[in-house]
Formats: sequence, structure tokens, C-alpha cells
Amino acid sequence: MDILFQPFAFKGLRLRNRFVMAPLTRSFSPGGVATAEVAAYYRRRAEGEVGLIISEGTGVARPAALNDPNVPRFHGEQELAAWKHVLDEVHAAGGSMAPQLWHVGAMHGNKPDWAPAGSYESPSGLAYPGKKHGMGMSEEQVADTIHAFAQAAAHAKALGFEAVELHGAHGYLIDQFFWDGTNERSDRYGSPTLPGRARFAADVIRAVRAAVGPDFPIIIRISQWKQQDLQVKLVATSDELSNWVTTLTDAGADIIHCSQRRFWESEFDGSDLSFAGWVKKLSGVPVITVGSVGLTSDFISGSLGTTAQVDSLDELVRRLERNEFDLVAVGRALLQDPNWVRKVREGRASELQDFDRTVLATLT
Repeated sequence: MDILFQPFAFKGLRLRNRFVMAPLTRSFSPGGVATAEVAAYYRRRAEGEVGLIISEGTGVARPAALNDPNVPRFHGEQELAAWKHVLDEVHAAGGSMAPQLWHVGAMHGNKPDWAPAGSYESPSGLAYPGKKHGMGMSEEQVADTIHAFAQAAAHAKALGFEAVELHGAHGYLIDQFFWDGTNERSDRYGSPTLPGRARFAADVIRAVRAAVGPDFPIIIRISQWKQQDLQVKLVATSDELSNWVTTLTDAGADIIHCSQRRFWESEFDGSDLSFAGWVKKLSGVPVITVGSVGLTSDFISGSLGTTAQVDSLDELVRRLERNEFDLVAVGRALLQDPNWVRKVREGRASELQDFDRTVLATLT
């Protein structure tokens, strides 16, 4: 397991090992303000030796950026002061942290006791193909949203975070621009090709880069699958994938966070390379893998089921040794046990716990 505990350095990042806490929505921030309990929750993971903590998705300054009043926001004096307290706690425990900046787009559920202040905005007013929900964004609203991401990133740097992540996966706003099923625009942000539909993400990245300068790491999380349709594939070939990620890296993305439901699954026929492996091979930039690390069932199955069993990490080590990715994001295993990384380092496999979804009810 030694390779998992080698330091990692890139631009302003100086990580003690290769483990990343995956962004996990918790909804324990009333009114969008992270509490002292939230700060303690993240500190426990830093104390447990996680190298980089990526926060739960946190909303940029758009009226309908979030779909839950208890998800934290990354704008406003009180909200940013709360995040500074979170960061101070993580730093005190020797950790590093990046906020994940989020806009859910048309992914708003039915909450009869709460509604956002503004209309649900998305590329074309579609929650998924053929399903109208909210409104398509005007070019002015697109520009305002790009500015909101850049402003939030500037706040992250000013507060002392080590990096920032943009949520461009899982069927949320940036991903809704990527997906032809939810992007029917006829302006410069719509296109029959994925690189053309990636122009919104590229403009967000360029605006963030201008706001944070050249040496502050920008991470973007991407995925093939969507919550709306687990079988969606934005790209079917390595050439198509290359064109997509090149659009993002040319715009200034430093690290790509590749979300799979199962990190070990091959992406294209004829090769056992995973999604992360292909992105690393084609882009040459640092890559984070994620997807059922340390468990036997995937994210979707494990979320809806009762438990997910602890599994061997041998395959993870094998793929890291052949340079398929640089960093490893862990979700449910760290929800279950804040000391999971330390136990792996110390060879305490017998103490690793099965995931039990009852932990979602509290900030353990």
C-alpha cells in the first residue's frame, strides 16, 4: 500500500498522501451556513489523514443554484465566515481543502415547504431529455452564472483554500451543457459536437483562472453517467474523449476528477483502462479516480441498499502503480469511518467497516 501514501505536489497543493475525500452532499447547513458541527465533521477526516478534502457541493451566487435550503452556499458574509472556520479546523488537523462549487441547473425536486428565490435555470429548460423544468438561460444569465463561479473561486483563494473544484458531472448545470439531451441551444453554447457544448465549461474555467491567477489549482469533476440516466455516454471513443478533455485543459483546468460508479471498470472495448486512465493518457494532467473505492457495490447500489462490503484495495494499487491516475477519492467508506485512511496505512484491515446508510442521518 506504500504508493497510496506517497506525497503529491502540484502548484499550490502539497498533499501528504494520494487520498481525497470525495464531495458528499450532507444537508446539515441550515439556511446555507455551515455550522460548527460541519467544521468538526471535516476536521475528523483531516485528523484521519485524508490528504485532500473536497467539500460537499456549495452553491454559487445564483438564485436557484441549489435545490435544498440546508446545503451550504459559497457567497455572503456569514456563509464565507463559516467556511473560514471549516478551513481553519481542517488546517489545524494538518489537512488541505478545496470547496466544490455547484449549480444544480434544472435538477430541482419537489420540496413543498421550500422553493428557491429564482426560476430553475439550465441550458434549455430541460431536467432530462424531453422533460421541461424551469427555463432556458438567456445569454445574460449565462454570463452572470460564469461570473458567479469566478467570484466564488476568488473567495476560495482569499480564504486560504488550497484549490477549487467545479462540479461538471452527474447531470447538474455544467453537465447539462455537455449533454446533447439537455442542451438544445442554437447560440454559441449549443452545438452538435461535445467540444462545442463544452464551451460553457471552458468559459467558466477561463473566468475562474482570471480570478485566481496561474498558480491556484482548478479541478473539474466530469462523468459519463447522469443521475437522470445511468447509461448515458457522452463519448463513445477515445478520440471523442480527447476532444472533450482538451477543451477543458486548454481553458485552464489543472486536474480532472473522473467519476465512475466503479473505478475498476474499463471505459472502451479493447482496453482495460478506466475512464480516469483514458483521461490521464489523453490529457497528461493529474487525474483523480473515484467510484466504490474499498467497497464491493457501486455508488447507486450502495446508496439505495443497506450496506456495501469492504473490498480489497489491490486493484487500486495495481492501477496507481501503472500511472492510471494520481489521486484516489473515497466517498462512502469515509462517511462510515473518518479514520479509514489511517487504518489502511496501519494495515488494520480487520477494523474497516461495512458501509451502512444509517450514517447519512448524522454527521459522524
